[in-house]
Amino acid sequence: MKAVVKTDAGYDNMVLKEIPIPEVTGNHVLMKVAYTGICGTDIHTFKGQYANAVTPLVLGHEFSGKVVAVGDDVTKVKPGDRVTSETTFATCGHCVYCKAGEYNLCDNREGIGTKANGSMANYVLTREESVHILPDNVSYKLAAMSEPLASCVHAMYQKTPFTLHDTLLIMGPGPMGLLSLQIAKEIGAFTIVSGITKDAERLQIAKELGADIIVDTQKEDLAKIVMDATDGVGVTKVYDCSGATPAVNAALPLVRKGGTFQQVGLFAKPMNELDERSIIQHEITYRGSRSQNPYDWPIALHLESKGAIDEEKMITASFDLEHWRDAFDAMMAGQELKVVIASNPDDPDLKD
Repeated sequence: MKAVVKTDAGYDNMVLKEIPIPEVTGNHVLMKVAYTGICGTDIHTFKGQYANAVTPLVLGHEFSGKVVAVGDDVTKVKPGDRVTSETTFATCGHCVYCKAGEYNLCDNREGIGTKANGSMANYVLTREESVHILPDNVSYKLAAMSEPLASCVHAMYQKTPFTLHDTLLIMGPGPMGLLSLQIAKEIGAFTIVSGITKDAERLQIAKELGADIIVDTQKEDLAKIVMDATDGVGVTKVYDCSGATPAVNAALPLVRKGGTFQQVGLFAKPMNELDERSIIQHEITYRGSRSQNPYDWPIALHLESKGAIDEEKMITASFDLEHWRDAFDAMMAGQELKVVIASNPDDPDLKD
């Protein structure tokens, strides 16, 4: 089969090459890949900035497809099923986190596309426990966004739940920010989305997706807008999807006393100067969120099935596997919101 392989550490060192189709045994499931989304982790891996990736490695961890073969121990899925998959390929199985199903916290976890071969290929191998059958009305293309959506669900349902009575500030109108916005608007919470001037088109998409207020922080006074919208007390919750320290520090004083600041985006550096005074003096809960776990996926698929996620606005470009480099170039140039790669574009069964 053809696969996009990171051959060595460092910048680029990626090539489309022929590798064997994975062998299917035990609890493993072989999927013929429909679509794979490119995310920030893939870009960091391309640039040699993601330390957790091993090489050689097939990239790709946001994907959908059709089951074509199953191991002898598989009982819940069968060839022909339309599916997506969690990114967990293997865990230790015995730590306190594994016993609770919190696989995202297992120290020995192996992730698809980071430690195990991923989905930027004709086929990908996963495990039965990670597989989810798609609702009939969820397209393969939309299903390829289930992983980032599940990560947003993790932040907004498990870690920092909100209600329709909350006032929310979402920092960063990238894919994670806009997915978070759609989760918020699905129940009608008042939501402000902020970005910088280069995010103008994405901020406009946020407005079209239902944001009550959009803010260009380089042209507008974010603090004044937030305080005017909240009667001077601040928002009850912030979801930072930017991973930018200046954005975080601008938002912390805007959290209502006793409110919650949910960190969703990853910082470029492990250590950063944060406005700890606001956290302490306002009694703010500052909380982390790492990826997703099995509890998030049924909710993500439910949101997709009920039409809460706008596929057309979110996925702005699609490239064939043969043109994977063009897809990466488009993402790195900031030309598109979300780019997907079609692994088997000639297979009629994988067309939506």
